[in-house]
Amino acid sequence: MGLGTMGTGIAELLVLSGRDVVGIDVSDAAALRAGAALEAATARAVERGLLTEGERRAALARFRTSRDVAAAAEADLVVEAVPEDHRLKQEVFAALDGVVRPGAILATSTNALSVTKLAADSARPERVVGLHFFNPAPVMKLVEVVSSVITAPEAVAAVTALARELGKEPVAVGDRPGFVADGLLLGYLNQAAAMYESRYATREDIDAAMRLGCGLPMGPLALLDLIGIDTARTVLEALYAWSGDRLHAPAPVLGQLAAAGLTGRKAGRGFYTYDGPGSRTVVADALTPRPVAEAGPGREVRSVGVVGSGTMASGIAEVFAKAGHPVVLVARSAEKATAARDRIAASLARSVEKGRLTAAQREAALAAVTTAATLDALADADLVVEAVAEDLAVKRELFAGLDRVCRPGAVLATTTSSLPVIACARATSRPQDVVGMHFFNPAPAMKLVEVVRTVLTAEDALTTVRAVCGRIGKHAVDCGDRAGFIVNALLFPYLNNAVRLVEEHYASPDVVDTAMRLGGGYPMGPFELLDVVGLDISLTIQSVLHREFRDPGLAPSPLLEQLVAAGRLGRKTGRGFREHART
Repeated sequence: MGLGTMGTGIAELLVLSGRDVVGIDVSDAAALRAGAALEAATARAVERGLLTEGERRAALARFRTSRDVAAAAEADLVVEAVPEDHRLKQEVFAALDGVVRPGAILATSTNALSVTKLAADSARPERVVGLHFFNPAPVMKLVEVVSSVITAPEAVAAVTALARELGKEPVAVGDRPGFVADGLLLGYLNQAAAMYESRYATREDIDAAMRLGCGLPMGPLALLDLIGIDTARTVLEALYAWSGDRLHAPAPVLGQLAAAGLTGRKAGRGFYTYDGPGSRTVVADALTPRPVAEAGPGREVRSVGVVGSGTMASGIAEVFAKAGHPVVLVARSAEKATAARDRIAASLARSVEKGRLTAAQREAALAAVTTAATLDALADADLVVEAVAEDLAVKRELFAGLDRVCRPGAVLATTTSSLPVIACARATSRPQDVVGMHFFNPAPAMKLVEVVRTVLTAEDALTTVRAVCGRIGKHAVDCGDRAGFIVNALLFPYLNNAVRLVEEHYASPDVVDTAMRLGGGYPMGPFELLDVVGLDISLTIQSVLHREFRDPGLAPSPLLEQLVAAGRLGRKTGRGFREHART
């Protein structure tokens, strides 16, 4: 029932599984589009060797369309995929009650409305179940199976078995708005929309930051366009009405775009502009970045200093050395500096083994790195990047030292991920030369650098750092000096909300991780990621965000605090949300 994008995708999935399907829609145009989509999908399957031409013709013969709900009379399963409107869905279920046979299962594809209420309004509530596919249904592996308190267990078992037969991964979830995947995903997307609306960062930089900084398949604003801005807003409204959490209160820009008919890809325009309704091809518009006159050519950067001896410091030094910059690596002692250089040598050797560097390139990069145990060695550096402990007192003391020894005009950069850059800048007599340069770990592999401007940063210092990022093969995104910058400000509230789902006994870590990997296309589920990052680090960053923005929704989960207090910090301690082998 309903042959929009989701309904058509579900029909395609069922037809290709060998089942007879009738697609019912009041619109002849929708039925024609569904038929054309199935034709195209089966043609692609033949091209890829997944179907023979005979199998394709048989599949097409198993699909027919109708405008009459009576066409569902003999169905074993009816899936409604009409727009996310309770009254409309209620009318569909009422119509089906008078048509379908007694044993038929009625499934709703809602992701925001109450399955329980839809079931209660039906003449056969025990046969109503939620069956939430993800878009595009033929591709995405996750199916959330939602039961109400009155759903018959055999109905749940039947649709769960069907999902497995279709090659999907079904997860059982309770009846609350957004369920698992959308409940987590839409909060994150909403915060990204609010970040864009506040003009903190451009749409391109927000999307690039989350793709390159987190390895996500799509940036949040592009994903909102794909989901449909009106659809996302509907789910957020339901989430906010249920939870009262301001993080779910729809960003005003979502309502403005929806009211203007700019609902995303399906309309040809949303946060981005596309070359036509339904197209995925982004075209230039008034907001597309264009070359502009620079404030100046920037400052010359040849020699680079890196302060620190840990993994991040050695990784950053390696990045600059491979790009041809002479690097002075300064640590608190000669032994620590030598150990950091040895770490660089080992990393370069691995790159040679993997064919990423030649032996000659390895030798040249290693020769470019010299070490020292005092800041005096940085007197002639054009750019100094500090990567010391994430402790403001330590960083301020370091910047005061750099102020004394570095030449006038040198750019001083901090890699902080959670501390105010301006506090580092104010420890010097040259705050105009101080900028944030937040690399991601591991620095040699991760392409993103968040370039953070303070209210005192000179434009030519920013220009210099952006240009340097390009030369060392990194993608720079601009943002202001506030807690979390782009990536952490969007990532850690999402992780914190995942912990709350477990804390509230709504879902297990395994269910949540499966939902986000298979339903959101994420490379890692939130609990896998928390254990990798470290629960203590996650708690620290979430606490910083809570203090900065003073939003109750950003308060760290008590469960996260308890695990940190118990010393369960993730992989580094062997135990976090899961058990890990100690290495």
